[in-house]
Amino acid sequence: MRRYTTLLLTCALALPAACAESPSKGTADNAAPPASAASPSASPTSGKLNVYADAAANHLRADVKADKSLVYVPNTQSDDVDVIDPVTYKVVDHFYGGAEPQHVVPSYDMRTLYVTSSRVPGGSVLPIDPRTGKPGKIIPVQDVYNLYFTPGGQYAWVVAEAYQRIDFYDPKSWKLVKSASFPQCEGINHMDFTVDGKLALASCEFANRMVVIDVATGKLVRDLPLDVVPEGMPQDTRLLPDGSAFFTADMHANGVYVFDAQANRRTGFIPTGQGAHGIYFSRDGKRAFVSNRDEGSISVLDVATRKPITKWHIPGGGSPDMGGVSADGKTLWLAGRYHSEVYAIDVNTGKLRARIPVGSGPHGLLIWPQPGQYSLGHTGNIR
Repeated sequence: MRRYTTLLLTCALALPAACAESPSKGTADNAAPPASAASPSASPTSGKLNVYADAAANHLRADVKADKSLVYVPNTQSDDVDVIDPVTYKVVDHFYGGAEPQHVVPSYDMRTLYVTSSRVPGGSVLPIDPRTGKPGKIIPVQDVYNLYFTPGGQYAWVVAEAYQRIDFYDPKSWKLVKSASFPQCEGINHMDFTVDGKLALASCEFANRMVVIDVATGKLVRDLPLDVVPEGMPQDTRLLPDGSAFFTADMHANGVYVFDAQANRRTGFIPTGQGAHGIYFSRDGKRAFVSNRDEGSISVLDVATRKPITKWHIPGGGSPDMGGVSADGKTLWLAGRYHSEVYAIDVNTGKLRARIPVGSGPHGLLIWPQPGQYSLGHTGNIR
């Protein structure tokens, strides 16, 4: 989440392709449809649909298993990345991450990690080799606040929050293919995809609404105004393991919205805590962890009943933000956004295992390696 002043843009400032009135030959509207992603799997224990079955504890691909075990922490205010050893809880490396690095995102094939940076009018992606943990050369890409990959991996979706756009990029060449504008969605931000990969549900952080997007074309399907509070701030959005619904955390509503499987309508709301922000699932898919940034706590929800189980408070306070669950499913890693620190939390007891000092404004950290077959982006949305 970032606040920004609404920009008065001209085509002289925007990317040329973003100013085109219609897509040219070879753009996403005329291209072949994306290849299908791997079919959703069944849980080995229940036989029921579990879209994250391949991301169960320690289900690492052979090539990913050889990657270096590290935690990458982008610091938005100090413009750098701290690298933590998850065993010793010590910072073992440090490098420039671009201008205002926001998240560290695994590529669709999980063979490159990208630091996304978004200080406008610039922006970039910085590739990291997961085998070594070392960064490569920065690639200029405008306003990469968030980064996702369409199911099948044909496009990298750059969420250009300040411009209210989603930019379609070739994920290999980082050439812009086309842009989709969402003027009603101020602060377009987090998203996730339906089970079949045809629709995406995205949050509009400063517009108190959600938008549903056709993945193949990037066109708006519908928008869903939110109504729990008059000035909501929807954030992280995740598809539930059984594919039956989406959760969206809202920092001002202080809880989690529930939407049906095709994002046709809101079906419920679950109060969690002040500043509800990030959503992560346990490796068995039975629990959801919601970081309540403004009160320094993590709410634990039962996914099946969609009710709170317990709440863990960070001793001495904190500002838990974005992160993820370790490959073995034992530790929840979260950035302390306003406290220049990272938290390692036991997922069974809620005990704070470590509090690690890092740079200023830590945001979308990534714990690597991760189980699964392919990445849909963000800080480890892997299926």
